[in-house]
Amino acid sequence: MLNDPRSHGLWEKTAPEPPATSPLEGAVSADVVIVGGGYLGLSSALHLADAGSKVVLLEAKEIGFGGAGRNVGLINAGMWVMPDDLPGVLGPVHGERLLDLLGNAPKLVMELIDKHGIACELERNGTLHCAVGADGLKEIEERAAQWSARGAPVTLLDAAETAKRIGSDAYTGSLLDKRAGTLQPLAYARGLAHAAVKAGVAIHTSSPVIATEQNGSRWIVKTAKGEVSADWIIVATDAYSTGPFEQVRNEQVYLPYFNFATVPLGHNLRQSILPGREGAWDTKEILSSFRMDQAGRLVFGSVGALRNTGLAVHKGWAKRALKRLFPVIGDVEFECEWYGHIGMTDNALPRFHKFAPGVVGFSGYNGRGIAPGTVFGRTLADHILGRLSEADLPLPPTSPTEPSFRALKELWYEAGAQLAHFADARF
Repeated sequence: MLNDPRSHGLWEKTAPEPPATSPLEGAVSADVVIVGGGYLGLSSALHLADAGSKVVLLEAKEIGFGGAGRNVGLINAGMWVMPDDLPGVLGPVHGERLLDLLGNAPKLVMELIDKHGIACELERNGTLHCAVGADGLKEIEERAAQWSARGAPVTLLDAAETAKRIGSDAYTGSLLDKRAGTLQPLAYARGLAHAAVKAGVAIHTSSPVIATEQNGSRWIVKTAKGEVSADWIIVATDAYSTGPFEQVRNEQVYLPYFNFATVPLGHNLRQSILPGREGAWDTKEILSSFRMDQAGRLVFGSVGALRNTGLAVHKGWAKRALKRLFPVIGDVEFECEWYGHIGMTDNALPRFHKFAPGVVGFSGYNGRGIAPGTVFGRTLADHILGRLSEADLPLPPTSPTEPSFRALKELWYEAGAQLAHFADARF
């Protein structure tokens, strides 16, 4: 997008076309105006329109431009935080409520894909959280115990079964989560957009919001060449927020994350590396993730930005790491390379913000945007439609607060990832 092959890489290369859209011009009226064309905004728009609401969605650039079009494509359940820790952080009511909602969120993603016939390379075979060493094994054992106690369909796999499923003996075990899966993330976003347009949503791209103002009980949302009058504003901009809602971006610390995609692997390699097509990631602090696309490309990623010296450092590390992880693969060639930014909150949990009466949004997905963004979109639609009171939402309302030393932390994450990958002779 925007003539930058490192913004969306393989996903832009292989995704179906988005629906035809144009910038907003002139004054229009709606029940709800949504700012942001990622998973939260598109899911909110679709669910509201299906219920009969008149919806206008404004996207500053293109559908899926932010995290929705750049990520790995893992449809994960829950968050990074251990399940038993959520009630301690959020309180017993919101903690258990959020666990239930996000634990079942992948199911909603798959239901929407089926209902609307979205072509996004959906794989339903689960994900594998891979343990590195004894400490990693303890981590996934505890995670498995906590999810199992809540009835989740998770299974702890030993080293032998893990090696069989991954095609590598690098791990001491893994946690198989059958709720989860993988998809082509930009294709999913564009598919939601097509479904939303079909339901009656007016989507305007290249329409960054420059101002908002209240007019009686209504809100006016302004762009360079137009404005929307609506009863509600949904803020769905998350880590790529600019303009009036830049405070959402400023509440999060950027963690850069890159992906490389190999050329399509041969038949024998496809049968030995991730033969079940699960998505996978490991327990290292500077983690690695890997999964296959439907053409047999191995998508491999880790923390870091592909710019300046980082491009050579991370590419060199990725080639070495893949060769060590899968010796049979030999010297790999990459077809695509891209990176983006994960927005990390200070407690690694999402936020619900009520910016003003009638102005609401969820944000802070901490690298797990697909399922949470989708289910939070439905949640906001239910709230606006009067089906869900504010007291019944999965998170309490909070005000955006900028973390201490945010800029320094972001510099450290980018530089630290380079140093780690430059020095790391392992994977």
